Amino acid sequence: MSDSDQRPENSGRKGLHPALVLFGIILGLWLFVQAIIPKSKRIQPPQGYETQTPQTAALLREAGSAAVPTFKLTTTVPKMNALAILVPQQTTESQVIALVNHLHNARKDGTLINILPPTTPHNDLDKFAIANVYIFSDPQYAVQSAIKILTVGARAPGDLYGKEIPYEVAMEHVRGQYVVNLHDKDNPEHGSLGFSEKATGLYSRRYLPIF
Repeated sequence: MSDSDQRPENSGRKGLHPALVLFGIILGLWLFVQAIIPKSKRIQPPQGYETQTPQTAALLREAGSAAVPTFKLTTTVPKMNALAILVPQQTTESQVIALVNHLHNARKDGTLINILPPTTPHNDLDKFAIANVYIFSDPQYAVQSAIKILTVGARAPGDLYGKEIPYEVAMEHVRGQYVVNLHDKDNPEHGSLGFSEKATGLYSRRYLPIF
């Protein structure tokens, strides 16, 4: 009897179907990603709006004549070029916009150093060549732990986040934000009502771009 006659009828290659193997790999990767991303970073807040509605246009016009609110510096994080300032609880949205514009104009005319401590004191471009100014009206959030969380950003590994204030909670308490990066020729300054992290597309509910 030949070898072919002795070969079992079901001697073909056995194993899982390739489609099942592929599905298992995809499922495994999805479970891995879900495990390593912190829960607080999976929460996508409502996205900010870039286009102006009649209401937001009216708010920006109102801000043109609004008084700059009183404010005080509460904390700085020199290694992150970041600082927090506190305004009164009753500060209106138009006043926050007026304050952001005030900081912007002060940096341009060289007087911001009389208002806030320089974030890049030895930089040849400017004393505020890189800066991230967060405006709060709740003193509970105008603290180092909050601005560290916000400055590190949503893409950071979960173990860099503090346990005191979740990222998505801190961002919703930012009343206004003034960001400077003079090394970025295309977008050296950005001011907004609320909070934005353009790198990840995350915006707070009150976000409105000013400039």
